[in-house]
Amino acid sequence: MTSDSTRHPVDTRLPAWQLALFGLQHVLSMAASPITAVFLLARLLELPPALTVQLIGATFFACGIGTLLQSLGAGPVGARLPFVMVPGGAPVMLFAGIATQSGLPTAAGAVIITSLFYWLALPVFARCLRFFPRIVVGIMLLLVSVNLIKLYAGIVVGQPGTPGFARPQALGLAFVTVAATILIARLFRGTPGRLAVLLGLVTGAVLGCFMGAMPLAGIWQGPVFTHPVWLPFGMPRFDLVAALPLLVFCAVSMAEATAQTVAVGETCGKPIEARRDVPRTIRADALASLIGGCLGTSLIVTSAENIGVVQTTGVRSRYVTATAGALLIVIALFVPLARLANAIPAPVVGGTALIVFAMIGVMGLRLLAQVDLDARGNQYTLAAALVVGLVPILVPNLYRAFPLPLQIVLGNGMAAGTLTAIAVNAAFAARRVAAAERASTA
Repeated sequence: MTSDSTRHPVDTRLPAWQLALFGLQHVLSMAASPITAVFLLARLLELPPALTVQLIGATFFACGIGTLLQSLGAGPVGARLPFVMVPGGAPVMLFAGIATQSGLPTAAGAVIITSLFYWLALPVFARCLRFFPRIVVGIMLLLVSVNLIKLYAGIVVGQPGTPGFARPQALGLAFVTVAATILIARLFRGTPGRLAVLLGLVTGAVLGCFMGAMPLAGIWQGPVFTHPVWLPFGMPRFDLVAALPLLVFCAVSMAEATAQTVAVGETCGKPIEARRDVPRTIRADALASLIGGCLGTSLIVTSAENIGVVQTTGVRSRYVTATAGALLIVIALFVPLARLANAIPAPVVGGTALIVFAMIGVMGLRLLAQVDLDARGNQYTLAAALVVGLVPILVPNLYRAFPLPLQIVLGNGMAAGTLTAIAVNAAFAARRVAAAERASTA
């Protein structure tokens, strides 16, 4: 039996009160994702309020189940690393597009088809893991960070042209949240310092409450308990043509899962065996997405949010994220908790997200610092990937005139930049191998 002194920090079981606090920190860092995803669907599809509340609970439930699978594992399913699951932003938009064109039953069927396609594509993808060296993963994390910072900066200030765009109140709340997080991390050690993300968010929320930006009156209005409904849109309709956008995204999702598995392993100091651990992560994504599709949600995928939390706090136990998974299930069943999370002002959530996502960029830079950037091939790999990856992030809708499958790949800066990094790095690697062979035969 492994003693406490030799057990890796990832496998350490913390006291219950620490598990609860650190787990809550993860939940609050990612709670905006499921709520925002459902409200976005509700607005685009004009869903009734009752169905919207039901889908929020279902999304939290699917995220909780997926988080438990990733953290604790079940046979070949789950990375057994401190992961949290969320509904991905791109899949939500693709789900909404399918629902708009072909109906909600077809959209649910597309999610189920895609979750099964993960299993079919995984053996092929596993053979491609050698194309993800340190420089490719570092570039991917850097692009993920830039993309998410831009997204959540929009949550803080709103959209240009709207009446409330860049209000000083919103910017002030975000600034206080970020400043409180940094100050707490600087002043405190031990548990308080590791709770800097949570305490910074609470500081911003309390200030927002005093400013009247956090309405609490409606938390106990409406039903108190709920439960996910199986097949809420009726029997799914399976249409491969309609599901094509999500099937294309499946490859992007597997690439993201690869980078996130490596990133969590690096952050936790736990060696990652790519051919074993990455497929475990992807299988949990697939199973969580299957459950989500049956409950009416889009794909449920591994979260970049919690990687930043792990990096920021230094708490590496997978039992913390397992506790977060249990808390997500409780939130799914106890509606006032979901309403409370939804009441936290968007600038506070955005401010917390900005510093967490910036930490993902720090991880990417740390990986790139371990690469020989004096090598010509690495220089061109990084330069080409940054060009192709940053352009669609900085210039939205750049590829709107292209066919939809190309829009999905090229318009996703992370995907386009990663594919470019893989291609350029492989080209220079092939050149190095050819030069070495010529030298050996000379």
